[in-house]
Amino acid sequence: MTDQEGSSEEGRLDPAAVEALYASHAVELRAYLTGLLRDPDLAAEMLQATFLRAVERGHTFRNDSAKAWLFRVAHNRAMDYRRRVAAEGRLVEKSAWWKREKRGNAASPVEVAGRDETVSRVRQAIEQLPAEQRQIVRLKIYDNLTFAEIAGRLSVPLGTVLTRMRIATKKLSVALRGESKQ
Repeated sequence: MTDQEGSSEEGRLDPAAVEALYASHAVELRAYLTGLLRDPDLAAEMLQATFLRAVERGHTFRNDSAKAWLFRVAHNRAMDYRRRVAAEGRLVEKSAWWKREKRGNAASPVEVAGRDETVSRVRQAIEQLPAEQRQIVRLKIYDNLTFAEIAGRLSVPLGTVLTRMRIATKKLSVALRGESKQ
């Protein structure tokens, strides 16, 4: 089939062309989608969405690239679905938090005071670290930099940054455990 064969005037593939593509590639696509999504029912839905796209825009691929095009469409549909589900999950979490806050299920003054005290203890423990370690901890926690970014900013090897952070973490753990036993 060439670019024009199997397509109708509106730029859609004709039913016979879609049937031929389905017969040739549906089993492989379903297996790929099932592996990707870990849900056979969802994979079946994404397979339908893939072939719907083939009907709508199948005229845009060449016959020798039909399989690759179908797999790319299937992959993109599956990733779009996963992103949408993740975004909806974050939205639900935020909504649930907002509802709790609105209903008055906010933390009690005692809980807030306890959190404030913990934050204060952590800050004090960080201040007790040697300057090299304290600097790395601050860049990681407060500036949210990756270890590679910290290494670049400080002009030290990545391994050195990781070692200093590991040592700092151990020191903080010991310091905070020691304070909680008092």
